[in-house]
Amino acid sequence: MQELFLDNKTLIVFLHVISAVVWVGGMIAMRFAAHQSFLVIESPGQRLERIAHALKRLFTIVLPFVIILIITAVFMLKGYDLKHTDFSALGHAKEGIWSIMFINLIVMMKRRNRAEKALADSDVLLAKTQLEFIGKYQVPANIILGVIAIFLGTYLSSNI
Repeated sequence: MQELFLDNKTLIVFLHVISAVVWVGGMIAMRFAAHQSFLVIESPGQRLERIAHALKRLFTIVLPFVIILIITAVFMLKGYDLKHTDFSALGHAKEGIWSIMFINLIVMMKRRNRAEKALADSDVLLAKTQLEFIGKYQVPANIILGVIAIFLGTYLSSNI
């Protein structure tokens, strides 16, 4: 695997970085740009429908990049042979952060699906509860964790 990594290092690192940018950038755009535009929709039901739809689109876009991120992370960990360097702990920390973010993403997707079903059943309160938790806690948590992981990756790549 190390030889495959070294032969394709630029491509693998590029795919890793662009995947992180799309994932974290998508969440930042959703939280700080799209979210604000949803607030001007007066009808609570319509607002929640638009939020649920936008989250579905976001998750559909980022999921392939998340998978690419995981695959390229494995190539990079093995390719740089981090476990035999002084940077082993940072590599594992970064791996742990992305794992937490992935689990959080899966939970967000389940919450969004639950909200969509609630909207179809005219249960606006349940839909609001599900979507509000995503927007207030889960997306900001993933943004913070993603920025930390990107910083750690930058630090690692400039020191390896």
